[in-house]
Amino acid sequence: MTGPQRREQLVQVGRKLFAEKGFEATSVEEIASQAKVSKPVVYEHFGGKEGLYAVVVDREIQALLGGISEALDEGQGARVLLERATLALLDYIESDTDGFRILVRDSPAGQSTGSFASVLGDVASQVEHLLAAEFKARGLDPKSAPIHAQMLVGMVALTGQWWLDRRKFKKDQVAAHLVNLAWNGLAGLDPNPRLVTQRRG
Repeated sequence: MTGPQRREQLVQVGRKLFAEKGFEATSVEEIASQAKVSKPVVYEHFGGKEGLYAVVVDREIQALLGGISEALDEGQGARVLLERATLALLDYIESDTDGFRILVRDSPAGQSTGSFASVLGDVASQVEHLLAAEFKARGLDPKSAPIHAQMLVGMVALTGQWWLDRRKFKKDQVAAHLVNLAWNGLAGLDPNPRLVTQRRG
């Protein structure tokens, strides 16, 4: 194999093992063994397991964010954008199951970027400005758009994790239920929400 071919082979082997076992439970020895190379070859290409993991995670993040960014092309109505963004995340979960499993697992200690939370934060920031414009048009406070963006993205992501393990519903059904809750919830938003109960203390 050429250098680039060997590197790609190691990325694919690492991706499969990280998805199955997680970062901590995967060893350089195992990666080398499955790729039928010696351990020094892995170190030569990536400097160690952390380097390989970083490459794998970066690819997954680009794939996920690329799909969602494409779905959020402006010029569509808010309902259509919500549907397309929801389907983009579910499409990624369905077609890149190993990649999604890697992203939702805990990142190695000390790694602040590349965690699923940071990816969702990036997605929420893309959704935020769309919500702000919609809120303004409906007479709601656009300053509350960031919290709603986090809630929407979190709802879709957690439901996606649940769906990945159960698959009791078709993807379009999951998306339809998510959009139904989100859209009808947004449509009925109280402009000045208050808790019904008061906490004692």
